[in-house]
Amino acid sequence: MANKKYKLILGFLALISTTSFAQTGSGYSVFDSSVIPAKKLPQQNEFMNNTYNFPAKPRNMVEVGVSLGNIVVMGDVAGRVPRLGFEAHVRKALGYIFSLRAQYLNGSPKGMNWQPSYNYANNDALVSAPNGNLPAGKGYKPNVDAVFYNYKTHVQDLGIQGIFTLNNVRFHKQKTGVTIYAGAGVGATWYNVMVNALDASGNNYASLYNSIANGGDISYSNRRNILKRLKDGMDNTYETPGESEGNRRPKLGKNTLRASGTVLAGVAFKLSNRVNLALEDRHTFVKSDLLDGQRWQEHPDGLDAALTPDYDSYNYLSLGINFNLGAKAVEPLWWLNPLDYAYSEINNPKHMKLPKPILDDTDGDGVTDQLDREPNTPAGCPVDSHGVTRDTDGDGVPDCKDKQLITPTECQPVDADGVGKCPDPACCTAMNAKMDSLNACASDYPSLSVKTATLKADTKALLATVANKLKEKPNCTITLTAYPAASKKEQSLADKKLDAVKNYLVEKLGISPDRVLVDKVIGGGDSNTIDIKSN
Repeated sequence: MANKKYKLILGFLALISTTSFAQTGSGYSVFDSSVIPAKKLPQQNEFMNNTYNFPAKPRNMVEVGVSLGNIVVMGDVAGRVPRLGFEAHVRKALGYIFSLRAQYLNGSPKGMNWQPSYNYANNDALVSAPNGNLPAGKGYKPNVDAVFYNYKTHVQDLGIQGIFTLNNVRFHKQKTGVTIYAGAGVGATWYNVMVNALDASGNNYASLYNSIANGGDISYSNRRNILKRLKDGMDNTYETPGESEGNRRPKLGKNTLRASGTVLAGVAFKLSNRVNLALEDRHTFVKSDLLDGQRWQEHPDGLDAALTPDYDSYNYLSLGINFNLGAKAVEPLWWLNPLDYAYSEINNPKHMKLPKPILDDTDGDGVTDQLDREPNTPAGCPVDSHGVTRDTDGDGVPDCKDKQLITPTECQPVDADGVGKCPDPACCTAMNAKMDSLNACASDYPSLSVKTATLKADTKALLATVANKLKEKPNCTITLTAYPAASKKEQSLADKKLDAVKNYLVEKLGISPDRVLVDKVIGGGDSNTIDIKSN
């Protein structure tokens, strides 16, 4: 009946695992104040207002879980029989690494020695007189040469454990579906030991024991056969109380009550934010040598063998399912990486308040001091892209103060208002002719070979010649003409090349942008040529 119950429970665990596996995920937003406990809201408010660097610790779910597993006593009886036990627990995280768990465990481990024992006079449940000089008791008679120790112990445990998560602080991965943990704790263990000393008719197993002990090979290689013969020849009643501490130790009902200590290690596999499976091994130490009903660890050679006491313990290897419970709370902190927020801010800052950049412009000409080649431009004077005051006629007086915007070279130097002193009238005729010649726009501008929007050195040298001619003729303007094909790609490239040439004349060579015009003639010539013509 018990086996059917365990199969049903295991089937239920498998069903939960199957239905929950596709729901994995983790993480929470540090800006979600709904998961912050009321007593930590002041810290969260300071964090939200950028007056404190650390967000408040969120409220996290409580884990409840159950498990089934194999429970065995590590004692003086070597032959341990696999037995199912179960546990239930409640676990709460105090931080990302440390959590506390309250756990109840219940199991009934069994054992049967495959080696015969001859010093069983020390075991109250199996007292006999193999050599005729000890009193008989507990149903045994002097004709029993040896016994095979056996026991069935009902163990219960209630304790609290501190658990450390070993792998949720990760520097190169945000989240994981597996956590590894270890811990230790203290608790109380109460147990009751029973021995199968008599059959259903109240008789001992003397004939069975003697036939095995005296009639065959007692060796490790034959242990399976020995255990099978014992199992086949004995019932399963466990009717005789095993040796106990008596009234010297505290009792809980009929059970001996002892303090215990536990160490454990396990690994949990996340199925969803609320469900996970855990494989765990727990070992519990009890300061008692009677968990298996046998006080002495006996050498099987006979009465003269040394008797040495030691303390028993029990081990519980289990597979369990855990559920995370709680509303307006994040999943238990041992599933979260506390570095998530720090790395997200480094990679993509959301909480940082960046001040508006302030770039100094001391002279207020619209060009920042870092780029201004003339940091003390007079107020109101137009400048070029480098912050240099425009001086069209190059007479040293900026255009904004020049009362004679274009002063002939012959009339320079000029006065403070940019007005030059021209030669005497006697030479005016010749001068006018010369001025007419000076003012005539050049017509011998070169054609440029431009294949890309990046200008080559020879192209820049030709443009320097063009700039010199324009500076000599301040009233002249030019047109840059490109000849692209009809495709959009070629026209776009032509625009880029025209812009590159014009920008070089304006920004590098100081020509006013209104003196340089651009034009395109589709299919009118070589697509790699830009002609320069006077207007």
